[in-house]
Amino acid sequence: MRRTTLILLILALAACKGRGDKNQQYRTEKVDRGTITKTVTATGTLSAVTTVQIGSQVSGVISQLYADFNSRVERGQLLAELDPTPFQAQVEQRRADLTRAQVEAANARITLQRQRRLSESGLAAEAELDAAKARYDSAQAQVSQAAAALRQSQTNLKYTRITSPIDGIVVDRKYDVGQTVAASFQAPTLFSIAQDLTKMQVQADVDQSDIGAVKVGQPARFTVDAYPDEEFRGRISQIRLNALVNQNVVSYPVMIEVPNPDERLRPQMTANVTFDVATVKDVLRIPNAALRFRPESERGQQTQGGSGGGFERRAAQSGQSAPGLAGAARQLPGGRPAGARPQTVYTMTADNKPKPVQIRTGITDGRHTQVVDGELKPGDLVIVGMATSKVEGPPPPGSRQGGGGPGGGGRR
Repeated sequence: MRRTTLILLILALAACKGRGDKNQQYRTEKVDRGTITKTVTATGTLSAVTTVQIGSQVSGVISQLYADFNSRVERGQLLAELDPTPFQAQVEQRRADLTRAQVEAANARITLQRQRRLSESGLAAEAELDAAKARYDSAQAQVSQAAAALRQSQTNLKYTRITSPIDGIVVDRKYDVGQTVAASFQAPTLFSIAQDLTKMQVQADVDQSDIGAVKVGQPARFTVDAYPDEEFRGRISQIRLNALVNQNVVSYPVMIEVPNPDERLRPQMTANVTFDVATVKDVLRIPNAALRFRPESERGQQTQGGSGGGFERRAAQSGQSAPGLAGAARQLPGGRPAGARPQTVYTMTADNKPKPVQIRTGITDGRHTQVVDGELKPGDLVIVGMATSKVEGPPPPGSRQGGGGPGGGGRR
C-alpha cells in the first residue's frame, strides 16, 4: 500500500511540472508610435513676486493699528502709529537747545563787532579781537549742531507713523496694540505686504542631476493640495546660481512665473512642479518594462559573470563584434549617436522563445521610451514579464474529492 502511494505521488509531481512548463508564457505588449515628453519633477513654494517687509526704525509702544490681515492698502497709507509722546518731548528739547545756541551766537557776534571797532581805533589788542572771533565761530557751530539734532528728533517723530511704501495686500502682521517695538539692533518687521497677488512665482528646488535639462523659458506645470484635480501652468523666468545643500543633497532654485488672476493661489502653498524638458512626436516607442526584462538564462549568466550587459556582453566574451546596431555604431565616424544608448529587448520567436533584439533608445517619460534605431517596427510584440497560469494537478492520495480518495470512499 505504501509503495503504491509513493508511486502515485511521484506521478502527480511529474504531471505538475510538465503542465507548468507547458503553460508557462510571457507577457507581451505591442510596439507603437506616439508622443513622448521627458519631464523633471521638483517641489516648490508659492510666493508673491514682490513682498515688502515693513519695519520700524525707532523703538516705542504701538498705540494705533490701521491695517490688519488681508487689508488692501495703497502707497503712503498709514498702517500703524507708535506712541509719539517721548519723541515730541525730544523735539521740544532740541528746539530749545537750538534757541539757546542762536542767542549765544548773536551775543558772540555783538562782542566780535565791538572788539573789531576797538581794534580799528587802537583801543584793544589784536589778541582780544582774535579771541572774540573764535567765540563767535564756536557759537555758530553750536547753532548748526543744535539744528541737526532738532532735525533728527523731528525725523524720529515722523518714524512713529508707519506707512505703506507700495500698493498691495497685508499678508502678515506681527504686533498688536500695546506691544513694545524694540529697534535697538535691527528693524523689527511689523507688516508683510504682497504687491500683487495676481502675479505669483514658484521657487522650485531642482536636483543637480536634473538642472542641466532645465532652461529659462521652458513651460512648467504644477499642482497644489488645495486643488488636487486642477493643474496650473507657468514659465521658468530664472535659474539662480545660489545652490542649496540639504543633507548633502545639492539643488538649485528655479523661479517660475505663474498668472493668478482669480487669486486662488496663495503664498506659502506647496507646489508639486513638473518641467517638460523635451518632447518628441510620432516616434517609435516601447514600454519601459521591456527594457527591464531578462529571461531566466540571461539572469543566471549575469549572476555568474557580474553585471555585464546582456547581448553586448556575450558578444564581447565570444570575441565577436556585437550584431546589428552595436557593431554598426562602432563603424560610424562619430561613434554612438548623441543621446542614444544601446539596449537589449526581447521579442517572441515562432516557437515561443525569447529572442534578443538590439536597439538604441532616446528619451523616456517614465512609462514609454523612444526607440531611436533598431530592428523593431510598429506592431511587434516585446516581452515585458513572465506570466504563469495556475496549475491544478491530481489530488494527493488519501484526500477527499468528490466521493473520497483512492482506496475507498468515506470512512473506514
